[in-house]
Amino acid sequence: MTEIEKKNEDTAAAPEVEGQVTKLPYPKSVFLIIVTEFCERFTFYGMRTVLVLYLSRQLDYSDDAATIIFHIFTMFLYFLCIFGAVLSDSWLGKFKTILYLSILYVFGTVTLTLGAIPPLNLPSRAFTMIALALIALGSGGIKPCVSAFGGDQFKLPEQVKQISTFFSMFYFSINLGSLISTTTTPILRADVHCFKEQECYPLAFGLPAVLMVTAIVIFVLGYPLYKIKPPAGNMLVLVSKTIGNAISTRCREKKTNPREHWLDYADAKYDKQLIEDVKVLMRVLFLYIPLPVFWALFDQQGSRWTFQATRMDGDMGSWDIKPDQMQMLNPFLILVLIPLYDVAFYPALSLIGIRRPLQKLTLGGILAGVAFIISGVVELQLEKTYPILPEANYAQLRIFNGENCTYTITTNVPDSRLLNILPLGYYENKYVPISNSGFNFEYTINPIDGDHCPDFGKGTFKMHLQDATAHSLFMSSKNSTNKLIWYEDHVAKPTRDSPLTRCLSNVQPGKKIKWINKKDNSLVYDEMAYELNITEIEVGNFDILVNDKKALEVSLRMGGVYTVIINEHPDAKYSGNLIEITEPNSVHILWLVPQIVVMTLGEVMFSVTGIEFSYAQAPVNMKSVLQACWLLTVAIGNVIVVIVAELALFDSQASEFFLFAGLMFVDMLLFMVVAYYYKPNNPLAIAHSNESEEEDLKKSKSDDFDNKLETKQK
Repeated sequence: MTEIEKKNEDTAAAPEVEGQVTKLPYPKSVFLIIVTEFCERFTFYGMRTVLVLYLSRQLDYSDDAATIIFHIFTMFLYFLCIFGAVLSDSWLGKFKTILYLSILYVFGTVTLTLGAIPPLNLPSRAFTMIALALIALGSGGIKPCVSAFGGDQFKLPEQVKQISTFFSMFYFSINLGSLISTTTTPILRADVHCFKEQECYPLAFGLPAVLMVTAIVIFVLGYPLYKIKPPAGNMLVLVSKTIGNAISTRCREKKTNPREHWLDYADAKYDKQLIEDVKVLMRVLFLYIPLPVFWALFDQQGSRWTFQATRMDGDMGSWDIKPDQMQMLNPFLILVLIPLYDVAFYPALSLIGIRRPLQKLTLGGILAGVAFIISGVVELQLEKTYPILPEANYAQLRIFNGENCTYTITTNVPDSRLLNILPLGYYENKYVPISNSGFNFEYTINPIDGDHCPDFGKGTFKMHLQDATAHSLFMSSKNSTNKLIWYEDHVAKPTRDSPLTRCLSNVQPGKKIKWINKKDNSLVYDEMAYELNITEIEVGNFDILVNDKKALEVSLRMGGVYTVIINEHPDAKYSGNLIEITEPNSVHILWLVPQIVVMTLGEVMFSVTGIEFSYAQAPVNMKSVLQACWLLTVAIGNVIVVIVAELALFDSQASEFFLFAGLMFVDMLLFMVVAYYYKPNNPLAIAHSNESEEEDLKKSKSDDFDNKLETKQK
């Protein structure tokens, strides 16, 4: 070959080697993939944000049961990521896998929405479980495929810079979808009233369902533009077969054919280089053993921390922060913190000797533990505001005076033989002892000024041990059927955002009681006197009217349980009193911000550093396998939460938070020991000998892109 021919050949090859001489056009198809991902993330996080509240408030699961369901759903979602990867790489290819599983995803979101519509009278619990199974299959199955499908649209290494731009836009769309949905769906749930319900879960689930349908339409529209690669086989399956063959062969030949390493027993069927790659992979996977505990803490932001937020005060003056809305801080902080890590946090950490990836990963886990210590301290403060609930062997007793007179009450309750109750006042005893046979409460009610006040005389009320409830007596002389009204009271904090109220009206029968919201002059309550229903009424200031005449003005706060007493005077005027049965939430919801900030700091350091280190250490053709194993650590972490919640080791939620913090610290000590004995690996040195350097570069760039993106999709 002449010198001129060589020169011409080098010039022709330059665009492929350098990727800068001839700039390839930016693939338009990736914009459709970005919009699709935004819609899908909006759907997932919108549904997930309100899920535990729907389970507890609408489906009447206990907080523990709702937590267990939430984490079982998350666990299966991440286990099914493996299914999606195998389905895509071995049979259907990425496009068909995304399309088919997205259709199941839509069926899941629609089923969830239909089950939440009260007039349909569908079996809501059954519909919810079916819906969550379909959503887990759809979202989990497409999770490892979407980012990889986006990477397929580029030619590497020529479009390395362009694929980096796509990575940034894709990452931005994930967090933008998460941020908007975690902000919006709690508002739709709490501030919109539909089907005569205080909360509108059909809309909170329905909007994400519409976004998922939109995602499919946009994704399919790009079909003529996509580069669709056929399935090329799944490395995870091959690795699993290699390990399985090694184990079975070792069981047969351990005594007759001893080997240096147990994986060497697979060399009769599998390539030696593949076996060496699996050995390297197993060393990296050994580092993963302690990692699930981090995810056990991290994913409780959507369950335990959301329930914690329901017991806090979200009043911000002109607007209220919803308990589930606090989850929006995580994606917001991620967008803020990740750029700061490279320019501020990592340089600062290097000054104190924290430079290596495993050190940063350990610090991320420790920060998660610190976040749970903070949440435990916050919970201890919250416990001081919790009401005293009826206990075994005791009943609670309240007597409400609906008259404009002071009464003396004689009872047979120990330590409460003689009581004085002021006009529109009340008496309360939270520990009335009850024996196995029950307790006959005997009382005599006499007015202090007998000439002007009605006399209620004597009476007896039977309290049963098995009830363990709160009993209340309302004195109402204007009630034509029963002047002494007994009812079972409610003292537990509301499970919803709205306060609970009960109206005790000592007025002439047939009159109407109305509550008018002073903010917008809207009618929020309209019932006849003496109905005694306990009712959810939104937070705010209200005028209470009797037959359109104002009786009193009240202010209700989140988490409170109230009783209102209204009395009618002889001159057709009214007076009243607001009694606080259970004090409203007094610890502000912004006290959750420190634990969320610390957890997000730990997430960025743990998740991003851990995945990048692991993939840098893994063999080039094993990166997808390691990605699958990384997702499995998330699934196993959720299993840990399910086990702890199912065991119900503590009555105090604070104690459970401290338990998880302790587990995290012990886990990081174990990780430090494992990391100390870890031998670093150079993946390029063990690359297949028949692969060119250029092919290695292509694989490395593509896999790094896919796997970093998968980290952000968390």
